[in-house]
Amino acid sequence: MNDFLTSLTAGSGETLTATAVLLALLVSGLSGFMIGFTYLKTNDSENVQRNFVLTLFMLPVIMSVIILFVGSNVARAFSLAGTVSIIRFRSAPGDPKDIGYIFFSVAAGLACGIGFYFYGLAFVVILCIIMAILEKSKFGRPRARARMLKITIPEDLNYTGAFADVFEAYTKRISLNAVKTADLGSVFVLTYHIVMAEGADEKELIDQLRCRNGNLTISISEIPAIAK
Repeated sequence: MNDFLTSLTAGSGETLTATAVLLALLVSGLSGFMIGFTYLKTNDSENVQRNFVLTLFMLPVIMSVIILFVGSNVARAFSLAGTVSIIRFRSAPGDPKDIGYIFFSVAAGLACGIGFYFYGLAFVVILCIIMAILEKSKFGRPRARARMLKITIPEDLNYTGAFADVFEAYTKRISLNAVKTADLGSVFVLTYHIVMAEGADEKELIDQLRCRNGNLTISISEIPAIAK
């Protein structure tokens, strides 16, 4: 086995042993498992894709093996760069957090590939702990409940200030984003961006608005929340 690995690295000035390969595979596999496990625990279970978690496990192992076999051989490095350059990723860009985890896995694999097993493992453990703490503390999550509110009103209702007292009671922040006509001009559709007041009930808000707009259509939907 050692003779075979030595033949792979012939001309690179480096000697690759079975022990080094097995150790790199073991540490990178452990790193990939910890990264995948942390990703699972810091994301909502319904949003987690199994294939992505498996990819997080595979990446450190793959990267460590690539670095081991390429070593300092310039020709192999250029060949690797050429191979990577022809790859086309056809999937849509994912969540920024997912992209960060991909770089996390790649960095762990690189550390194992160049032989920094202790530092690579320490890096993985520390960052996994930090990610778990940030998720537990809900760091960066906006607390305000942002919504898009659409109200249909009859054409003879002056919408300026018509709902002011209702909004004051149930919302913390509100802005009128759009006004348009519908049904050949017989009604107006008002689009608001609102932030619900603490403890305010959406159903009660809708009930109050229905009393003002003649029981026409009202809808509330989620939008990216506005932080406090």
